[in-house]
Amino acid sequence: MEYPPQFSPRIVSLLPAATEIVARLGLRENLVGRSHECDEPADVASLPALTAARIDAAAPSRAIHEQVTEVGRALGVLSSQAPAGTACHTGASAALFTLDGDTLAALKPDLILTQAACDVCAISAADVEAAVRKAGVDTRVLALSPATLADLFSDILAVGKATGRLAQARELVARLRARIDSLACRVGTLPDRPRVAVIEWLDPPMAAGNWVPEMVRLAGGVDVLGKADDHSHWITWDDVAAADPDVVILVPCGFTLDRVVAEAHSAAVRPHLEKLRACRDGKVFAIDGHHLFNRPGPRLIDSLEVLAEILHPGLFSFAATRRFAVAASF
Repeated sequence: MEYPPQFSPRIVSLLPAATEIVARLGLRENLVGRSHECDEPADVASLPALTAARIDAAAPSRAIHEQVTEVGRALGVLSSQAPAGTACHTGASAALFTLDGDTLAALKPDLILTQAACDVCAISAADVEAAVRKAGVDTRVLALSPATLADLFSDILAVGKATGRLAQARELVARLRARIDSLACRVGTLPDRPRVAVIEWLDPPMAAGNWVPEMVRLAGGVDVLGKADDHSHWITWDDVAAADPDVVILVPCGFTLDRVVAEAHSAAVRPHLEKLRACRDGKVFAIDGHHLFNRPGPRLIDSLEVLAEILHPGLFSFAATRRFAVAASF
């Protein structure tokens, strides 16, 4: 349903990327609730958080991995013999996250933004819809499920249509596309296309998928582990060594920059990185995945620009690189 421009909905966003989309469409003041991970723009911290993690999300990556795997096996979506590391367990959302139904009912939102891509990353659309039915509120639930940059643009337009801000959404998409085109034009004639490994989880390692291989290509690189239009997938450090990338990018899902650096220097990860030619060449980089690569909102284009600056030093200079990326020196 498309609403008229004067429509002023009460919005609950249960996805950080959706919160950023809402703000970029000029609807920050319409937000009445958020997820526990929504932190951009910074003032959304004043809004009630309707979700919380049941697991210790501040633990090291191996401990988080084991907690999620245990949940999957307890729910029966993983057998006891299944290899540890199966990621987006269907049906695991309610076991990993809580949703405050009472606060949801009290807020009486017109629109709830959530996701349908991964039960491990955030509360699922199915659980949100169940909470809406239980609360008895007349609320539309819009689930976003991007896997490519084109999907991101479609999601922005969908949010714009659902909030009476379609014109603003089209303008935002046009600006983001223009930034991509400008960058792609500058790298398109470069003779050097570095071989790149983007690691989305560190212990155990996972190769980044979805929109990341596309971004590597647009940034003038060759992704040696991920595949366009494919999901992230588990690998081994031997796989990384065999691929022999020129550049290694560390962007563990949900980790801020300081946590990425700490994990890279941990006893579980550092010995594997030190075996890589990229490490010896000083080409291992830590990037804040929580705010950039893992968050499919407008700042995916910031992520693309950071990636291009890392792959082609001296050609670009972006503020996001200085804020969210650092060489993981050893």
